[in-house]
Amino acid sequence: MFERYFQLKAHNTTVRKEVIGGVTTFLTMAYIIFVNPSILAQAGMDQGAVFVATCLASAVGCLIMGLYANYPIALAPGMGLNAFFTYSVVLGMHYTWEQALGAVFLSGIIFILISIFKIREWIINAIPNSLKLGIAAGIGLFLAMIALQNAGIIVKNPATAVGLGDLSSPSALYGLLGFFVICALSYLNVTGAVMIGILFIAVLSMIFGQNHFAGIVSVPPSIAPTFMAMDVEGAFQLSMISVVFAFLFVDLFDTSGTLLGVGQRGGLLDKEGKLPRLKKALLADSSATAIGAALGTSSTTSYIESASGVAAGGRTGLTAVVVAGLFLVSLFFSPLAGSIPSYATAGALLYVAVLMTSSLAKVNWDDISDAAPVLIAAFSMPLTHSIADGIALSFVSYAIIKVLSGQYKQVNIATYVLAILFICKFVVFI
Repeated sequence: MFERYFQLKAHNTTVRKEVIGGVTTFLTMAYIIFVNPSILAQAGMDQGAVFVATCLASAVGCLIMGLYANYPIALAPGMGLNAFFTYSVVLGMHYTWEQALGAVFLSGIIFILISIFKIREWIINAIPNSLKLGIAAGIGLFLAMIALQNAGIIVKNPATAVGLGDLSSPSALYGLLGFFVICALSYLNVTGAVMIGILFIAVLSMIFGQNHFAGIVSVPPSIAPTFMAMDVEGAFQLSMISVVFAFLFVDLFDTSGTLLGVGQRGGLLDKEGKLPRLKKALLADSSATAIGAALGTSSTTSYIESASGVAAGGRTGLTAVVVAGLFLVSLFFSPLAGSIPSYATAGALLYVAVLMTSSLAKVNWDDISDAAPVLIAAFSMPLTHSIADGIALSFVSYAIIKVLSGQYKQVNIATYVLAILFICKFVVFI
């Protein structure tokens, strides 16, 4: 049955290899079941319900990717997008979390439409490569800021806006130690380094009496507080356009980059360097985002951690199906997820920030007209606590600098249109 459905021989793999690949992928990304509920709970959402929504959305996304697209790529709520959801849209812009879920749902529907009608290529080609790099780095720095705040390493300062916190406090010490442990384990190529680091800090803080142990296994919490709670009508406000666009934009490029990166690692690309069945893979990702919003979580996206499963031998959708099964099993570990303090996940956030900020190495620093908008994108996101504003400022600065430097012909029409829309957004809504 597996051979007939997943074409294992054609992909030079076996059921055993696929299972190992699935387990490996799950271990490298399972931290999301601890981190996502912790982040979205700060937006006012029920943490138990978000935990269930996280596991279910991830399982559904993996099943669609595995059974429909037949790729060894796992999905789960995306890091960066969940932070944008909580800290920018809800806490920063003061929208309700129901409206934020509505924006996520709309972005998923739009993603489905552009995947069906092949608009994706036009959008991707319209965005300058330098801005893609800057936006990725900006999200990384945004996560770093959140991680340092959660651990109490960075605190509010009335004179300088932010300042150094008490590094001798338990939260700061645990946050830093968790980051150091994760980095060391990652360097040593230890599978599940992030999850091990989170659990290590949680257990250590319990031993020293600074964290409460709630148990390991229980019946899954109710998903009722978040299920179908999205406010789609409330997301149709003009001021929400940039929010929907940010969710869509980040999910689209994160997914495209992950699919191509994992595909190249697993030898899944064709002779022209393209990914066969790309449309199916994109539809799987976009459908998972819409379904995840209905369940009660931020945007669900493809995970680059899938590369670890591919390296372990996974080559077909059976790998993703195994990951889906493990996420369903995780539903019964809600007490363990509830025992994870925010400072235990701070190290994981900071580690992911390092990975995302590495995109700055690919920037052409010799061309100031490219480099300047990159830094504007990178710095404006953490400083404004908004991915949407960072994206907007990067487009506006890119278009203006190119025009003033006489390079207006190098900018395509789509970039000009987006820049003008963002200028109007700033003028009208600020």
